Amino acid sequence: MNILFTICGRAGSKGLKNKNIKEMNGIPLVYYTLAAIYGYTISHPQHEVTIAVNTDSELLKELLQKQKRLPIRFIDRKEELSGDVVPKVAVIQDTYLQMIETEPDVVIDLDITSPYRRVCDFDNIIQEFSSGNFDIVFSVVEARRSPYFNMVEKKPDGFYRKICQSLYTARQQAPHSYELNASIYAYKPAFLEGTIERTILDYQCGISIMPDYLVLDIDSEEDFEMMQYLHSFYCKKDSGLKEVYVIAQQMYRE
Repeated sequence: MNILFTICGRAGSKGLKNKNIKEMNGIPLVYYTLAAIYGYTISHPQHEVTIAVNTDSELLKELLQKQKRLPIRFIDRKEELSGDVVPKVAVIQDTYLQMIETEPDVVIDLDITSPYRRVCDFDNIIQEFSSGNFDIVFSVVEARRSPYFNMVEKKPDGFYRKICQSLYTARQQAPHSYELNASIYAYKPAFLEGTIERTILDYQCGISIMPDYLVLDIDSEEDFEMMQYLHSFYCKKDSGLKEVYVIAQQMYRE
């Protein structure tokens, strides 16, 4: 299999300043993403892997260029794709189109600010992607709240009611709901070659389930502090997370 991994990181951030180059437990966040990719290449030497980083941050580029284990292609972020309301899929699409000569079987986008990721999660999402005719398969966790039972929104009459109207009296009766954890997205190349006019959730989607404690991503200082603390805890319980952390340490300190 030929895989194009994309990593997209802007220089600025409204929620947490310079979050893409921030260190978590002594290691830059982006190195957790690189370490997971490197772990995958070691366990799957038969696959062809290319990494493309789309950014306008010179600091992020310099940080990535320090490591020598993985070759990286840098794609300059276009000014029109740098705004706060630009959908990320537009950046991924632009990255793929500039890397189209690599002819990937799948394009896998990884969010820098979701470092809770294991090599086995790549195996799972690729297996799911290969099992059907999906435009995109994304990682999820089982939702702790259900839109059919205990999630509400404001209705036109000014009162708050369930988002999805139903007659369920217990959460266990409702259909299973899942929450995107902003970690892994596997795209069909042909999908990225077309015109994307709606949100990605409006197309032919599949899911790959990750453990619910891998739901966190970083968009504020509070998120970061909580994730950093929990990362140390979960590395003691999850050998997959510990493996990625060890590789990240080695890559950063070599």
